[in-house]
Amino acid sequence: MPLSGCGSGNSASLIVMGSSSMQPYVEILAEEYAHIYGERDVDVLAGGSSAGIMAVESGIADVGMSSRALKPAEQYLWSTVMAKDGLAIVTHPENPVRNLTVEQVRDIYAGTLINWSDVGGADAKIHVITREEGSGSRDAFESLVMDKRPITPRAIVQDSNGAVKQLVSSDVNSIGFISSGLVDDKVNAIILDGVAATHENISIGAYPLFREFLFVTEGEPGEYAAKFIDYALSPAGQAILDTEGLVTR
Repeated sequence: MPLSGCGSGNSASLIVMGSSSMQPYVEILAEEYAHIYGERDVDVLAGGSSAGIMAVESGIADVGMSSRALKPAEQYLWSTVMAKDGLAIVTHPENPVRNLTVEQVRDIYAGTLINWSDVGGADAKIHVITREEGSGSRDAFESLVMDKRPITPRAIVQDSNGAVKQLVSSDVNSIGFISSGLVDDKVNAIILDGVAATHENISIGAYPLFREFLFVTEGEPGEYAAKFIDYALSPAGQAILDTEGLVTR
């Protein structure tokens, strides 16, 4: 696999590209990796899981990041699990609704349940926020929640976890989904089917919404890609990810 970082113009860079859900965690790993080795810059670029996989296939990126499972046509690619992540359903902290079922979330996102009063909240229209097509987070949400029902076309589409979080934190009537590792006091993580999206509940499989974060390469990783991936999977790398809220193995 070429490690020229074509497209960046910097032959010294290892290009890691894909899932915006994975990006902040991989950036932290890249910073620590640079402190230890420093022999090659690691450029971490977002764009979505599908874009990352296509970038690996075309040779633009050395390593892809995917927060969704590989599709059948992609399974010839080499992949490994970096960590597991919960998919938190989030609302504004001032929204009194704290508990929902997966069925209620499905109905909200399908557009058949449209008012917060229908789930014990205020008499106000629910503002549905989703991710863009090609997003690993959206793919995981559709697979885990929607049961083949389409997301309402009235949903507001955002292109990153950060954008979803920002919009939910500024709109008391909104609902969205983000990486559980990004939940803080700016948003409220819904208790789903009676189970909170905590690190422990995700690690034991009690919380129903979680996905794997994958590193993907075209064939076996090359020397520098393998070295970075090995660091991410090492006890030191996994400890960093665990501290940042992901579930490690």
